[in-house]
Amino acid sequence: MISRIDLRGDALPEGPALRDLLPRAEFDVQAALEKVRPICEDVHHRGDAALIDFAERFDGVRLDQVQVPAAALTRALEELDPAVRAALEESIRRARTVHREQRRSTHTTQVVPGGSVTEKWVPVERVGLYAPGGRSVYPSSVVMNVVPAQEAGVESIALASPAQAEFNGLPHPTILAACALLGVDEVYAAGGATAVAMFAYGTQSCPPANMVTGPGNIWVAAAKRYFTGRIGIDAEAGPTEIAVLADDTADPVHVASDLISQAEHDPLAAAVLVTDSVELADAVEKELEPQVAATRHVDDRIVPALSGKQSAIVLVDGVDEGLRVVDAYGAEHLEIQTADAAAVADRVRNAGAIFIGPWAPVSLGDYAAGSNHVLPTGGCACHSSGLSVQSFLRGIHIVDYTKDALAEVAHHVVTLAEAEDLPAHGAAIKARFGWKVPESK
Repeated sequence: MISRIDLRGDALPEGPALRDLLPRAEFDVQAALEKVRPICEDVHHRGDAALIDFAERFDGVRLDQVQVPAAALTRALEELDPAVRAALEESIRRARTVHREQRRSTHTTQVVPGGSVTEKWVPVERVGLYAPGGRSVYPSSVVMNVVPAQEAGVESIALASPAQAEFNGLPHPTILAACALLGVDEVYAAGGATAVAMFAYGTQSCPPANMVTGPGNIWVAAAKRYFTGRIGIDAEAGPTEIAVLADDTADPVHVASDLISQAEHDPLAAAVLVTDSVELADAVEKELEPQVAATRHVDDRIVPALSGKQSAIVLVDGVDEGLRVVDAYGAEHLEIQTADAAAVADRVRNAGAIFIGPWAPVSLGDYAAGSNHVLPTGGCACHSSGLSVQSFLRGIHIVDYTKDALAEVAHHVVTLAEAEDLPAHGAAIKARFGWKVPESK
């Protein structure tokens, strides 16, 4: 069901050579970009009419309007299963606890007497958030997008999720209920690239946004790339990934269940076990079969994901070599199930989120750890972070110098301007001192 890659014996290669040995899903955003271009431009030119037509084409339902009526949000919350409501409320509470601590405050640095630089943090004015609605329903993604935006102080928050024929063209009612719980009352029935285009360009019913965040399929990723520069984005999210670094202390039942938990997302989902224990590898492989047989989404998601080229058991000589492998892989989710797991986790450099020991599975982070589950995929964890309050803030420097403070450094500014052959830069300094550069004190 899952292949093996044996990296034992020989010295591990460095950098890209090691990355090339590791499994990864094929996810060609550039090819998808050419297909979403005409869709995005149609939304640009026709607005809501294009969104309605695309909902009929892609989602199989003809909408009367794109924006979800307030009454539908209220009704969805009223009809929500009380157990699901309680779980969502606890997820929101924990996410707020963590994200509230990420807030930044204005800070002033006195560079010299009379000269200071202040950094203030200003939230993005308006964001468009996306909650997928394909193979599964993701109210948890509503929580993970909305909470950091709210804690950052974003004033205008809108959310889009695909229209569902089963629910008369509205997004899934659990999505709507989550929005109502969070106080988000601007919700649109729009999916994929059309939702990103709606937020980027604006339409008759939806004002344009400054930023779009949220996970999605390859069409969402391609639309984000298309609009990069016009709007801010969080990331071009690819298929979900889990890597487990484990030794012979790990429980194969836990490891197998965690690999399956991510494989059930999508046939392109990646499940990777990195271990120095052949015994554990054998036990996990044996454990996969009964656990897969006992769950759902087997043939359309889990088996294709586990048997695909993006998933594997990687054998290494030891935990040190395993750390090199997982750092090269840069997993979205990385579990450490080794002896002294916390110390091993402390040595990891590249991961979207790290889960320590047997009692912190990825499923906990997906819903109720308090952490954010919108994380970098495709190896992007080597340079990017998951969604946070910081994602919605902009740092602005405020420079405040007196005449004496400028005079003290004027000759350096003029010298550097002339070194760069930008004499007008220096002249802007000289003009303030009668065209004579003050002598350094």
